[in-house]
Amino acid sequence: MVCRSVAVLRWTGCCDTINTTYYSQRNNASGCHIFIAAILVAQLEEIMANIEGSPLTYKVDGGTFSGYLAIDTDIKGKRPGVIVVHEWWGLNNYIRERARKLAEAGYAAFAIDMFGGGATADNPEQASALMNGVLADMDAGTARARGAYETLIEQPGVDADRTAAIGYCFGGAVALHMARIGLPLNAVVSFHGALGSFHTAEPGSVKPSILVCHGGADAMVTDDDLAAFRKEMDTAGADYEVIVYADAMHGFTNPKATERGQKYGLPLAHDADADTASWQSMIDLFNRVF
Repeated sequence: MVCRSVAVLRWTGCCDTINTTYYSQRNNASGCHIFIAAILVAQLEEIMANIEGSPLTYKVDGGTFSGYLAIDTDIKGKRPGVIVVHEWWGLNNYIRERARKLAEAGYAAFAIDMFGGGATADNPEQASALMNGVLADMDAGTARARGAYETLIEQPGVDADRTAAIGYCFGGAVALHMARIGLPLNAVVSFHGALGSFHTAEPGSVKPSILVCHGGADAMVTDDDLAAFRKEMDTAGADYEVIVYADAMHGFTNPKATERGQKYGLPLAHDADADTASWQSMIDLFNRVF
C-alpha cells in the first residue's frame, strides 16, 4: 500500500485570500445578505433531506450500550456505513449532530457508546474517569469497538462492504485502534485524536485508508506522538495521510471547545476553518474509497 504524509497550513496561498474576503464580506451589508442566504440554503437542504435519527441499543459481552443511528430515509437501497466515536465527554448532542451531518451526506451514521449505558460527562473529572475506565481495560474496549462494528453492518440499508470509522479526541484514538486491529473498514478518520497505540500494527495488517486531522497547536498531542505514529504506519505499510492545521488547538471541531477550555483551564479551542476543511478532507477520502 502507498504511504502518504501531507502537511497543510491554513493561512497560506489562495486559502488566505478566500478567508480574508469571506470575513470582509461579513463586515458589510452585502456580506451579511450572502451569509444569511447561505444559512437558509443549508437549512433548506436539511429539511429536504429526510433525516431520521434514533437511539440504537446494542449488547456487547452482556453489557448494554446506547448508540444513535442517523439515516436519510429518502435514500433507497444500501449505502456506506460510518461509525462515529465520541470524545471523552461521551455520546452527547455534538456527536449526534455529527452523525446527522453524515446522514445528510448520504451515509448511514452510527454514533457508538464506548462507556456503556449512554454515560456522558459534565466536567473533566467525570470525563477522565469514564475515559480511563475504558483505557484501563483495552481488551474490553476492543470488544466494544468490534461489537459496534458488528452492530453497524447488521443494520438494514448498510452496505457491509463499504464502511468507515471516524472519531474525535478519545474517539479518534478508538477509530485508529479499529484500524490497527484489522477491522475490515475502508477508511478511518481521526479528528484531533490521541495517536498513541494500544496495539502496534503489524506490516500488512492495516486495511483501511487512514486520515489524521491534527491541530498544529495541539498541546495534548505532541510532535513526538505524531512522529511515532508516522513511523508506525510506515512500518505497517499503511495508506495514510496526516493533515496539520496550523494554529488549530485540541478540540478544534467542537463549537464548545473554546468555552470549555476557558471554563476548565484546558488548552482547547474551536477553529471553524480547520473544522470545515477537515470535514471536507474526510468527504474526499470517502469519495475515493467507497
